[in-house]
Order: sequence, then structure tokens, then C-alpha cells
Amino acid sequence: MTKRQTPLLRVLGDRNAATFLTVSLISGFGSTAMGLAAGIWAKTLTGSDTLSALTMACIWLPLMAGPVLGLVVDRVRRRRLLVVANLALAAALPVLFAVRSAGDLWLLWVVLIGYGAVGVLTSAAEDALLPSVVDGDLLGDLNGLRMTAQEGTKLVAPMAGAALFGWLGGPAVALLDAATFGVAALVYSRLRTGDPRPERTGHDRRITAGAREIRRRPELRRLVLTGGIMMMLSGASTATLYAVVDAGLHRAPTFVGVLAVAQGVGSVLGGFAIGPLLRRYRAAVVAGLGGVLFGAGIATNAVPLVWAVLLGRVAIGVGLPWVIVAAVTVLQRTVPGPLIGRVSATVTMVVFAPTGVATAAGAGLLSLFGLRPLVLATAAAAVLTACVLLALPSPKAVIADGDLGPTPHPATVAATTAAPVSAAATPGGSSAGATGRG
Repeated sequence: MTKRQTPLLRVLGDRNAATFLTVSLISGFGSTAMGLAAGIWAKTLTGSDTLSALTMACIWLPLMAGPVLGLVVDRVRRRRLLVVANLALAAALPVLFAVRSAGDLWLLWVVLIGYGAVGVLTSAAEDALLPSVVDGDLLGDLNGLRMTAQEGTKLVAPMAGAALFGWLGGPAVALLDAATFGVAALVYSRLRTGDPRPERTGHDRRITAGAREIRRRPELRRLVLTGGIMMMLSGASTATLYAVVDAGLHRAPTFVGVLAVAQGVGSVLGGFAIGPLLRRYRAAVVAGLGGVLFGAGIATNAVPLVWAVLLGRVAIGVGLPWVIVAAVTVLQRTVPGPLIGRVSATVTMVVFAPTGVATAAGAGLLSLFGLRPLVLATAAAAVLTACVLLALPSPKAVIADGDLGPTPHPATVAATTAAPVSAAATPGGSSAGATGRG
């Protein structure tokens, strides 16, 4: 009898999958440390909370150019783009050694905008490259573990970044981050792939092709809309965090760090579980269950008990990533290779860009209605959204002229040729028939 492998062993047993997981761990640590240090740096130089917030916003600003950046991904070789983009940031970050006073803040902003743009590019390029270098049955496990790696670094990277900033200053954190990007470029260069140029024939070449593709695929459209709503509600919930700690739990503001650790633990646990779940159930079911957990976790913020709020943060850490990972996995499995860059970048824009606006709106609603009504309304909206997703019938696979799906991994082609499997029989209900992936 063959022993069933854990998701981690399955991923580590595939060289390309292990490569992507390694990059997630390395870049997650550097980016988290730099993201925190950037805000501290601006605050230290200027003393202004507003300028500190604007500095953090620079990283997110390029999300609005997602479709344009996605078009770049769909026009070039993806592995080469990943290597070049990481090397470019490794070269650009040391420029921040020139930031020495408030008058130099503009330079930090320019580098951070480029930082955010590279983030959108590399995320879309990874989504585009993964289906052609990793077996389709492994995507759920890999995406879950990548989320685990990225969230796991948040348990240590913020403290490391803050400590390094306090010891040697912002340039030292920038140099550390530059080193992680250099290592990531080296690791990407070791991917086993021919790195072909994306095929342009027979596919929409417009910038808006990503949005069009999402609209015509019901399963992906539902998951993206659900993810966008959940992230907006997450933003609104973030606005209540300090009120929960202060007015609800009567703790010092530093207790927010304890809640962040609890949520990080939940994300790590959830990342290990989502791969097996996506093999057994439809992506919409996994995302719906994640949404219910997320809503239940938010609801605990209305309970003035430390243990309840901590359990709630763990539930949020498990549930919210399930929604996102389910959508990304369906994207990778079903969208045609020449369009994945634009679809991925558009999904990133739709899901994550409104979060900051929602946080600002949540702050306003908190002052108008108070903590408990806002918490319970946010939780109810999350659970209702999840229940709607769970109640919708399974959509039919979309097949159109020239729609051959992502370039299959060789192992998937061999398995499909030897024993064709219908889409209905595929674990997790993925659109195998439409994509040519088993």
C-alpha cells in the first residue's frame, strides 16, 4: 500500500514546486521587513503620520495599473521576467542609502512605487508560469503552502525589520531586502522549463482581455467577487482593531501584536489544509467555508474576552486565505496561458485595491455607529456572502474556440493520455475537460 504523502512532502518532491515555495519564503521575509520599515522610516524622517501612511500607500498604488502590467506578462517569457524583475529590485533598493532627510522622501516613494509594480508583475508571472511547470493536481497544495510561507514570515519578519531599523537604520533593511531579491532571482533561474514566449495567435490582445476572461468564466467570476468582498470587509474590520483592543479587551495598543501572531498561526495551519480540501471539494465550497470562518472570526471581536478574540483571529487567519487561494488555483487551472498574466493582474486589482478604501470607510463608520454594531454587521456580511457562494449551483465548464487552457505540465499530459478523466470525476471538481489538465 502506498503511503499518502503530506502536502509539504508532495511539494518538496517536485523540484519546480519546491522552487516556488522557496522564493515565497525568501521574498516574504524581505518584503514584510521592508514594508514595515518604510513606514517607520518616513515617520522618523518627517514626524508626520500622514506622510508615513502615504509612504505605505506607494506600494499599493501600482495595483491600479494591474491590467497594463498583466499585458507585459502576456508578451514576454515568464521565467526571464521573474529573474530580471527581481534583479532590478535588488539593484534599485540600495539607492535608498541616499535617503537621509525629509527632503529625500520622494526617492523612497519612487522606489516603493517601483517595488509595488514589480510585485504585481511577479505575482502575475508566477500564476502564468506555474501551470506549465507544476502538475495541476499539485497546484492547490503549492498555493496553500506558499500562503503558509508568506504568512509564517510575518511572525518574525516585522520584529526583525524593526530591530534592524533601530540598530542600523532604513538603508540596512533595504540592503537586506535587496539581498532577498537577488537570491530569489538566482532560485528562479534554476526552474526546469523551456520558458517559451507566450502564444499570441487566437487570443484577445487587448488590455481589457483579463476582465473579459473573468466575466466569461462563472466559477472564476464568483470566486473573484467573493474574494473582493471579503477583502473589503477585512479592511473595514482592520479599522476596528485598536478599538477592540482598547474598548473591548481593555489592553494596551501593543496587544495588537499578539492578535497578529494568532492570525498568522491560523494562516500557517490553513495553508497546510487547503491543498487536500481543494482535491476533495469544489473550489467554491472551500472558499465558502473559508468565508464562514472569516465571518465567525470577525464576530468574536464583539465579545470582551481575550480567549474568544484570539480564537477569532485564528479563524480569520485560516478562512480568509482559503478564499484567495481557491480563486488563484482556479485561475491557474482554467485560464488559457496567453491570458493568465492579464487575468491574474486584474484579479489582484479587483480583490486587493479596495482594501485601503474600505479601511478608511470603516474608520468613519466606527465613529458613527460604534464598535459592536460595525463588528456584527461586517461579520454578517461575510457569512451572507459565503452562504450565497455555497448555495449557487456548480457552473458548467467554459470552452471556446482556441481555448486550450494553460500549457499542461508533461506529467499531466502523460497521465491524461494514458487514462482520460472526465471533468465530473476530477477531485475538487476542476474544469479538467476545458483545460486539458487532470
